[in-house]
Amino acid sequence: MSNHANPARATLLLGAVLAALSGPALATHSWGGYHWAFTSTPFTLQVVDNMSPAWSAYLLSTIGSWNSTVGGYPLRISPVKVSGSPGKRTCSMVAGTTQVCNAKYGYNGWLGLASINIKGLHITQGSAKMNDSYFNLASYNYPSERLHVVCQEVAHTFGLGHQSETGQSLNTCMDYFSNTGSVYGNSAISTTPNAHDFEQLNIIYGTGHTTSDGYNSALQSGAPALASAGVDISDDPRSWGTLIHQSANGRSSIYERRNSNGSKTLTHVYWAEETAAGCRGCDHRFETHQQH
Repeated sequence: MSNHANPARATLLLGAVLAALSGPALATHSWGGYHWAFTSTPFTLQVVDNMSPAWSAYLLSTIGSWNSTVGGYPLRISPVKVSGSPGKRTCSMVAGTTQVCNAKYGYNGWLGLASINIKGLHITQGSAKMNDSYFNLASYNYPSERLHVVCQEVAHTFGLGHQSETGQSLNTCMDYFSNTGSVYGNSAISTTPNAHDFEQLNIIYGTGHTTSDGYNSALQSGAPALASAGVDISDDPRSWGTLIHQSANGRSSIYERRNSNGSKTLTHVYWAEETAAGCRGCDHRFETHQQH
């Protein structure tokens, strides 16, 4: 694996040190405070299934787990699976929905991508992609790892971040535990939300945050979703914008792109283990990735 010069590397390494010093006590796993506009809860979010049959079962399981709260917290966001177009490689965002797709996106270093388009703090549309180029390899082709990743990427479009980026298991799909290998590959560890995830959703979508945004009202009334333009990211990683965060272990990156319509598109990237191991502080877009 060869690395190109990356001027952001020193800044990212310093950020990782400061994050480590801050400790977990100050942590929150809201993704920047971003959330869908809603007039009441539970807010019903259309999750559009564009996945192949091999993945659809995992998506259905994920939607079920996010509709079954743990810890006694009220259900604040209710994802509902809507049939889409299997094989929709581009996974173009559609206003008011989360589009979920899988394809062989190539050995480009990442397992999963989650993108949200935002205006102010409001999410207007989202997408989640799973990379079959890696999940078809023996090292990642485990039911638990597929479920872990699809559960996490879809939840990023709710406005959730990670509970942990160290690799330890907090028994939530919002951690970075690797559900691979003979010991964990068929287990249920870190494949569903835990009570802290629902606690965070309760904070994000509390009744004090309701809004009268028109697009929210239209969606709640069942109006058809409208296609969007100029807000999507593509297979070209240069379309992701600027690197604004990277975890200390190098497996999690967030990119931000400012769009011509005044909105922003944020993309969370879940890198493969071997990608991060090569250079934990590098922007992995600028590395050479090979099949392992």
